Amino acid sequence: MSGIIYDARKIKAYEGLLILGEYAGKETDWLEALWKEFLADEGQMREFMYYLDNHTFCDEDRCGEYGLTDLYVWQMDRYNLIRDIGKNTECCNKEAMVLNAFSSMAQMKKDPHTYLRRLTSGEGMDQVQ
Repeated sequence: MSGIIYDARKIKAYEGLLILGEYAGKETDWLEALWKEFLADEGQMREFMYYLDNHTFCDEDRCGEYGLTDLYVWQMDRYNLIRDIGKNTECCNKEAMVLNAFSSMAQMKKDPHTYLRRLTSGEGMDQVQ
C-alpha cells in the first residue's frame, strides 16, 4: 500500500485542545465549537498547532491589523479590569485566556465590525460588558 500518507497533526491538535480545555476549565461543548472553527479556518488551525508546539503565537493569521497576541492582551486587560487588581495573580488561568483569544479571533472574522469597534473604541477594554 504505497502512496498512503497519514497526517496525524489534526488528531494531535484535537487532543491538545482537549488537554488545554480541561486545564482551563472549559466545557466540552465550548471546546467542540472551537474545534469546528479550527477545522473551518486553516489559518486558525495553523496558529493553534504552532501554539501547541511553541506555547506562543506566530501571529500570521490576522483580522484587520489584529492578531492573536492582541486578543490575548485584550483578554488579560479584561481579566484585570473585572477583578480590579491591575496585575495577573496565580489564579489567572493563562491557558483559558489563550483559548478565549482563539475563540475571539474566530468570532472577529465572522463579524469584524463589532470586534474591531471594541478593540479600537475602548469598549470592552476599559468597560466591563
